Amino acid sequence: MRNILALLLAFCLGAPAYADPRQEVRALYETFVAAQNAHDIDAVRTVLSDSPDFLWISDGRPVWGREAMLTRMAGFQNADVWRVEPEYDASRVIILDADTAVFHLPLVLVVGPEASPARLKWLVEVLCQKEAAGWRVAGLFTSVDKRE
Repeated sequence: MRNILALLLAFCLGAPAYADPRQEVRALYETFVAAQNAHDIDAVRTVLSDSPDFLWISDGRPVWGREAMLTRMAGFQNADVWRVEPEYDASRVIILDADTAVFHLPLVLVVGPEASPARLKWLVEVLCQKEAAGWRVAGLFTSVDKRE
């Protein structure tokens, strides 16, 4: 009996811990936001998939490819104020399969002159893909938040 308990204990302690993909996807997005808010395009690049199928749709306009998206984002970040304020309490992770998830959340984009930046409400769908190096953002789909 002692041997069986010892084996069970060894198995439980030695079994690999499996992370919750929902937590991994949220952590990926938190890293993405921190890099954006730091205006660190190189750090943003590290969380984006380098797939040629990377797609960002903003205001109904498609931007294909990671580098095109980064160029466009860098232009926006030239404003005196540019910061993302996610509403994590209203977020949801939808697991599509073992390697694909969608992170949905509302956010406020604060952008403009230092004295009077605009506060723009957006709904964001982040397509996340698990790659060899871990979870990466494979697509962004944004629209104006018209919930109110």
